[in-house]
Amino acid sequence: MSGRSFLDTNVLVYTDDADSPDKQTRALALYDSCHSRRQAVVSTQVLQEYFVTATRKLGVAVDTARRKTELFGRMHLVRSELKDILAAVDLHRLHGFAFWDALIVRAALVAGCAVLFTEDLQHGFRIDGLQVVNPFL
Repeated sequence: MSGRSFLDTNVLVYTDDADSPDKQTRALALYDSCHSRRQAVVSTQVLQEYFVTATRKLGVAVDTARRKTELFGRMHLVRSELKDILAAVDLHRLHGFAFWDALIVRAALVAGCAVLFTEDLQHGFRIDGLQVVNPFL
């Protein structure tokens, strides 16, 4: 797919998940592909969620998770403002997304992404030119 690609938290987390080798392989390949084309996008929310999940659920060492958070943060980084939070509330109301998922959708839209890679939303769903793709299907 061409254009910017937003990587949701689960993509980054699976890069560390040796207990899910198929998903880990796919996540690493997706990250490498998007990153090498300089079209990978994440948000500060994704970085925060990655750190917490990697350290708490996967047992990744804090120093390692910190370094990876720093590296992931070198991608195009979206920072949420009040207008984005309010827009996420509207997406939540209009489409029934969980608020945190709506904030991810908003960040992807703000960044001008063509695709949002996530396993948390319906594969194939489209909104304002953004297509949701579950890379783990």
